[in-house]
Amino acid sequence: MVFKRLLGSLGVGGPSVDTVLKPGAIQPGGTLRGQVNLQGGNADVDVEHITLELVARVEAEHDGGEREGYVAFDRFIVGGGFRLGEGQQDSVPFAITLPWETPITELYGQSLGIVLGVRTELAVAGAKDKGDLDALAVAPLPAQEVILEAFGQLGFGFKSADLELGRIGGTGQQLPFYQEIELAPSPEYAHTVNEIEVSFLAHRDEMEVVLEADKRGGFFSSGHDAVTRFAVSHEGITHQDWKSVVDGWVRQMVEHRSSYGHSDAYGHGHDSHGHGHGFHPHGHDGHGHGGHHRSGPGVGTAVAAGAAGLAVGVVGGMVAAEVVDEVGDFFEGDEDAEEE
Repeated sequence: MVFKRLLGSLGVGGPSVDTVLKPGAIQPGGTLRGQVNLQGGNADVDVEHITLELVARVEAEHDGGEREGYVAFDRFIVGGGFRLGEGQQDSVPFAITLPWETPITELYGQSLGIVLGVRTELAVAGAKDKGDLDALAVAPLPAQEVILEAFGQLGFGFKSADLELGRIGGTGQQLPFYQEIELAPSPEYAHTVNEIEVSFLAHRDEMEVVLEADKRGGFFSSGHDAVTRFAVSHEGITHQDWKSVVDGWVRQMVEHRSSYGHSDAYGHGHDSHGHGHGFHPHGHDGHGHGGHHRSGPGVGTAVAAGAAGLAVGVVGGMVAAEVVDEVGDFFEGDEDAEEE
């Protein structure tokens, strides 16, 4: 999705910018390639810099409820310091590295409803214009894919995914927001939990997997959230029985009977692949995230995944079509807002 825009700050006759991304999804930590195409206007201009900005649509809680907006989470200067002649065409190729924590937008080629974009800023003669906005597709890392696939094999179903403004306490989170992938429980755990949320915080050498279960209450206890964190190496992924590993994670999490505020609510231990780490079950701190968030179904409803994996939950129903419309509306709406 490419939009060609005149530099509004320079008025009619100014240069235009058209950014083209290399087709296909990129993995977190991977290299995004493309080129910025420039078309000179009615006069020679000095291009001071061309900047690419990674943006994401996120949800934020406040006293009045919840709102959505986009935040920038990285910037790259890819060119500048040259003169663009009247009517001249020029092209600036670029290769930028995505942050390791970049959220995933798709699974097996099917959209999860996460909206990411690359915005182009062109600075000419002291004036700046954010003139081009393009959708960014991000595929999961191998470790993320096998973990989500294991959930599917265990019978968990995809419900929705979103980005939450704020930080998860006790982790090495770098970005100002985190991704939550909400799963409907498998039949085995349906009587124990309402849903499970999965968050990935990837780093160069390993990845933190944060699991949060919205636990059902019983006759003598109220429902509460249980949270556990695990460290997973990017190496040796193919040598693990991930179905058994993930099942062990879920069992460890839901078997904790401690409620909020008790010291034994912290996770302990893990299997041979990683290390379990405990932290406060409501460890989300400030930055616009007021308390624990429980979002609704959002894009798509729970679809049984079964042995075929979570991909069935994304492909089934009308999920893909709804997501495509939503992504398009976001970028077109943002474009219109800037033109006003």
